Amino acid sequence: MADLVVDGSGKLCVQLLIELRGHVRRAGPGAVIHVIATDPAAPVDLPAWCHLTGHVYLGPVEGAERPTFALRVAAEAQETQDARPWHMA
Repeated sequence: MADLVVDGSGKLCVQLLIELRGHVRRAGPGAVIHVIATDPAAPVDLPAWCHLTGHVYLGPVEGAERPTFALRVAAEAQETQDARPWHMA
């Protein structure tokens, strides 16, 4: 069960990741976030971003109507730059 659902439908992954950073901060450690992502790169980009930052990628959400991926917010995660989610702060 998700603590928060982020709808990134129609957004490129880079836009979604910039937005997701704020949601992660507000949700706090241990929160499970479901991310709806229609960008074809999402199945690669979301786990890569989680690996880069230290958040836990939980994988695709089974049974979701739209492409949805889950992650758990890590307490000791690394921050990325505000406008450049692939670059460490």
